[in-house]
Amino acid sequence: MNFLKNILLITIYLLLISTLSSCDKNRVFEENKQISDQLWNIDEKLSFEVNVTDTLSNHNFYINVRNADGYPYNNLFLFITTQFPNGKFAKDTLECILADESGKWLGEGLGDIWDNQIPFKRKVLFPLQGKYIFTLEQGMRAEELPLILDAGIRIEKQGE
Repeated sequence: MNFLKNILLITIYLLLISTLSSCDKNRVFEENKQISDQLWNIDEKLSFEVNVTDTLSNHNFYINVRNADGYPYNNLFLFITTQFPNGKFAKDTLECILADESGKWLGEGLGDIWDNQIPFKRKVLFPLQGKYIFTLEQGMRAEELPLILDAGIRIEKQGE
């Protein structure tokens, strides 16, 4: 019964997000990818291709994480690899805080599903036009990380 309730809540939530995001004029790119079987294997990489044309404006870069209530940790370490249009690479590590010290989930919740949009980089100037590939890998010590439902990236033009 909880499974059906969760599916209904997720569907309603996605419809709301879709409706609200259509008015999002600063968004350059946003995509989330579902984690297979809600179990993020240490070898599973999520890749996102972004075609960048604006090298003059500042951008803000966010990591999106959706977790279920039973996620056993209060944080999530991610390795984020950037492949530039010229073939060069950069790798960063980001700690995503998903719950406070008392165990209360952060972010926006609906039922037992929690969404977080974690700032990764602010005032980013893309140095080159072309295709960037951003890859997310879970960097926890667990071989398989349960109850991370999906993860993704958001890039937006910095507001005035």
